[in-house]
Amino acid sequence: MKSLEDPDAIRHFQSLCDACQELTTRYHSPSELRLYADGYLHALRKTGSLDPRQQDRLEQLIDRWILDPSSFIGPDGDVSTLYSRQPQRY
Repeated sequence: MKSLEDPDAIRHFQSLCDACQELTTRYHSPSELRLYADGYLHALRKTGSLDPRQQDRLEQLIDRWILDPSSFIGPDGDVSTLYSRQPQRY
């Protein structure tokens, strides 16, 4: 698959990536990130603001990106705390 070429598609990819990273800082799970991305992509598809080929490429790229744990860092910068809170030590 080729990379995104359309500047608007690239901006949507960056926006979605930023939003998903923000959600991980609040300990959202991969399935919740997937739901968020699906809603975003559905709204984008309904508005028809991207060429259908660019829309398909964006959707494929987001699918791979969300499934790759190396795409995210934990809220404290630690991958081990990516999707779950660690017990607080007193």
